[in-house]
Amino acid sequence: MKHLVGSPGTVSGLLLRFGQCLFAAGSIGVMVSASGFSNYTAFCYLIASMALQVLWSFGLACLDMYALRIKRDLQNPVLVSLFVVGDWVTATLSLAAACSSAGIAVLYSKDLNFCSTPPHLPCGRFELSVVLAFLTWFLIAISSHVMFWILAAV
Repeated sequence: MKHLVGSPGTVSGLLLRFGQCLFAAGSIGVMVSASGFSNYTAFCYLIASMALQVLWSFGLACLDMYALRIKRDLQNPVLVSLFVVGDWVTATLSLAAACSSAGIAVLYSKDLNFCSTPPHLPCGRFELSVVLAFLTWFLIAISSHVMFWILAAV
């Protein structure tokens, strides 16, 4: 079988998972460093979703490292089915969290002008966290797409 870019057990798959983990952790770190984020449910949902993504991506990155180390192919139907379902679930949760957080960030910064009137909200950090969440979702979407095509070919 032909290996696609981002396939499990390959260097590109490891880099893809590492990027997902890095951007999700960055989104969590930026959001947690913003004061008052816990007052907004959408931002708490973003943190929970990104935490799940960090765990999923880190686990699969470890599996990729192990497969590369022992030179083992991870493309069997059971594993690929698990990867497809996990990627789709985390992709859906990540997109929903990023979109809801983006809506709240736009509402507060543009519509209600909470960022320009005292007491100032850290809207720049909220927006940066949302951007990192969307980058995470983009990488998850790539991974989900690759896993779907591998599942179709297995």
